[in-house]
Amino acid sequence: MEFLHIFKWLSSLVISGLSSYAFLRRISCSSIVTLYQEAIQKWDEALQLTPDDATLYEMKSQVLMSLHEMFPAVHAAEMAVKRNPHSWESWQTLGRAQLGLGEIVLAIRSFQVALHIYPMNPEIWKEDLSWARKLQEQQKVAQRIEKKEIPPEGTDISPESIPDYDFESDEIVAVCAAVAEKQKSVSANKTMVIVSASGTVEIVNEKEEGSSTPDGSVFIKAR
Repeated sequence: MEFLHIFKWLSSLVISGLSSYAFLRRISCSSIVTLYQEAIQKWDEALQLTPDDATLYEMKSQVLMSLHEMFPAVHAAEMAVKRNPHSWESWQTLGRAQLGLGEIVLAIRSFQVALHIYPMNPEIWKEDLSWARKLQEQQKVAQRIEKKEIPPEGTDISPESIPDYDFESDEIVAVCAAVAEKQKSVSANKTMVIVSASGTVEIVNEKEEGSSTPDGSVFIKAR
């Protein structure tokens, strides 16, 4: 008798969609949690007697969502859908529970099934489905922004990206010897441009050793 009283009272609250403010005026928050938990126990007792009742699972899922227990809420809603796949209320509740877990794509699918079963229900497509699609768009925008902030691959030079050269190989030794020989020949012969006071330009190759520089009073030397 006590179970029937609580069940009918909570069911009327769920179905009528009583606002949280009006509900809080009747009973304190702590009492609400206690009452919901007691109601869940009663629902579990009823489900042991009638395990195929989809309505009990669907209402239990709504109470679990009120307690912010989303995983059990999704499970209860899935049990309701499994027992009565033609119940649009069960699909709607499942979509709301999935939305609470952040499963937006699954929630949209559940709302679409509920709308397919009951296409004349404006609450599903005006509130539930519309809100889920809005969240999906926001999620896509956030993902695009995140991709832009992440630097493209290959921009950072890591030690792994630098080849491991064998500096003792014959090829590397030959290249180093050729570079050294070229630098030696360049340093041995230097080219300088000499401009005389009269404006005559002369290009002279001088040796490092024994090179002589013309008198500075006559020539202007530019390297």
